[in-house]
Amino acid sequence: SSLLLMSGIVVTVGLCRRLARRRLRSRPLLFAFLVEMFSTFQICACTNELSLLGNVEPKPHTALTLTYGFTVLHGLSLAGSTCNPCGTLQPMWGGGTSPRMGGLKIAAQFVAAVLARVFMHFIWSLEMAEPHLGALSQGCSSPMQTTEMQAFCIELLFSVVFQLAVLQAESVNPKYRVHLIALLITMLVYAGGNLTGAIFNPALAFSLHADCFYDKFLSYSLVYWLAPCLGKFLILYVF
Repeated sequence: SSLLLMSGIVVTVGLCRRLARRRLRSRPLLFAFLVEMFSTFQICACTNELSLLGNVEPKPHTALTLTYGFTVLHGLSLAGSTCNPCGTLQPMWGGGTSPRMGGLKIAAQFVAAVLARVFMHFIWSLEMAEPHLGALSQGCSSPMQTTEMQAFCIELLFSVVFQLAVLQAESVNPKYRVHLIALLITMLVYAGGNLTGAIFNPALAFSLHADCFYDKFLSYSLVYWLAPCLGKFLILYVF
């Protein structure tokens, strides 16, 4: 049921992106906003569902396999979208994107994060699959299983490694690049998923753990918002 749900989300988002591309080419701002919103919604919604499958046996092989598979699927189906506020900062920093367009895309990413959370909570309330049972009663299921300083350093390091890999992979054939990036993300999730969740995406972190941001806003904003952005700026400064 979970796989069918995530596959349905991917297909629906693909149709929405295609429709927006056909109808809104003459309105670039609205087109950019909607495409980025649809794409980020797909990643946030699917990752919300994947987060419930972490305890499926055999552990952690099932969760890591699904992480790799859907990361490849996202990479192939969401070409042209960043779906990450940190990724949107790069062209803004280099002058390739205006602050207005960059701000619009970041706003779309956080709107999609909220919509994905609301949508997935509605789906979970229907209890159509076994992993959905009791999913809404967890509240703040904190991914931070270490000290705040260590979590900050881990998310910062993972962001640097990920952004550096993306830059280095730009010259690789796209059909191979998506697998390399997916493999790296899976490795980072395996290495640090039990400590911080290995998210390194501010919008995705908010979609997954909004309750935690409400309870401990300062701690979670430092670890899941500031650390990935700082990692991005470090890479931009070095290169």
